[in-house]
Amino acid sequence: MRALGIDFGTSNTVAVVRGGDGRVRPLLFDGTPLLPSAVYRDADGRLHVGADAHRRARIDPSGFEPNPKRHVDDGTVLLGDADVAVPQLVAALLRHVAAEARRQLGGVDEVRLTHPVRWGERRRMVLVQAAHAAGLPRPTLIAEPVAAASYYTSALGAALPPGRALAVYDLGGGTFDAAVVRRTATGFDVLAEQGLTELGGLDFDQALVEHLGGVYSPSRTTVWNGLVAPADTGSRRARALLYDDVRGAKEMLSRTVSADVHLPALDIAAHVTRDELESLIRDHLARTVTCLAQTVAAAGLTPADLVGVFLVGGSSRIPLAAQLIHTELGVAPTTLEQPETVVADGALRVGAAARTGLPSPRPPAVAGLPRAAAAPPRIAGTPAAGPTSPAAPAPFMAPVPVSPHPAPGRPWYDEHGPVLVAALATMVGIAVVVMVMLLLT
Repeated sequence: MRALGIDFGTSNTVAVVRGGDGRVRPLLFDGTPLLPSAVYRDADGRLHVGADAHRRARIDPSGFEPNPKRHVDDGTVLLGDADVAVPQLVAALLRHVAAEARRQLGGVDEVRLTHPVRWGERRRMVLVQAAHAAGLPRPTLIAEPVAAASYYTSALGAALPPGRALAVYDLGGGTFDAAVVRRTATGFDVLAEQGLTELGGLDFDQALVEHLGGVYSPSRTTVWNGLVAPADTGSRRARALLYDDVRGAKEMLSRTVSADVHLPALDIAAHVTRDELESLIRDHLARTVTCLAQTVAAAGLTPADLVGVFLVGGSSRIPLAAQLIHTELGVAPTTLEQPETVVADGALRVGAAARTGLPSPRPPAVAGLPRAAAAPPRIAGTPAAGPTSPAAPAPFMAPVPVSPHPAPGRPWYDEHGPVLVAALATMVGIAVVVMVMLLLT
């Protein structure tokens, strides 16, 4: 079965596919697994996503939305001169992902979409509506820490026995989420979760930009102000280049001890060290570690009760994050080279029981949201739907945290024992009768 796992993130969206051969691999967009979650509406009303959206925004930022996920509760977003439904923004991203998946696989039979644990049905419905509008099969929804825990046990082969718990530290571009997940006989239970909805890698970028401004703006105040607060197309392009270079330097400092940042308009290559960056973001990271510790406590556990702390999300690769966790919690966290793909990948590794989600009432129509040409196919293992109009939205699939290892069936003696006992009793009775008849003769 050809499957597609999608992690719709605040700053970036990641997708992973599993082909008929069972091999799991990330989709690449312009050579990278990270598809910017940005959407741009042009003058003709067409929606552009990813890097194309960012490029168009350098000319006219009025039609640009860099983080649609942050507007999940808003209903609509003003882009240019029109209000656009949030599900339509998400659908534009998913449509782009679907096109790439179909190009590589020839089609998609199953879709799994991840979401934050705290998202209620109304927020999850946005994902369902968007997937249907994008022409995808109706999705199974999986909580992000459950997907991460599935990756931890399945892809990494790490031990997480039933009854034991794993902490998931998820630091992305725009948000931070902490969760404690316990393994059960049939899957995973989220014992506790907390988050910092306005803290992520974008804040680290901004801290570095402000640091550079403090160093160089006193001598070039007018030029610097024009760079960070652009008033024309040329300045907007220069600002975009500045933030791109700052983000690249930040990522480089996770691997090296120093990096250079080119400052457009000033024609300066600013030298930045890892120590400087860490001093700028230490307080931010300390807040995430405090949040993680509070989440462990809210689960009724201590750090010593955990089998480990699993770091996911692109910003979690910053070495200081692991250092602070080890220092404060006394647990050496598990880190990966590419933590951005863990959640999407893990969604495809959740066991087959994930497909037994119960349908709830159909989502309401959203004004301005394009319909798919045909009703999405039923996912194997779910109740078959009756006749459906081609324009009807897909039923909502409730997320069911499950284990990658199906629970064992009933022991044979529980199921067949009574029958065997009865048969044995009958055989003994027959033998006794035969013996009595022999004695009488």
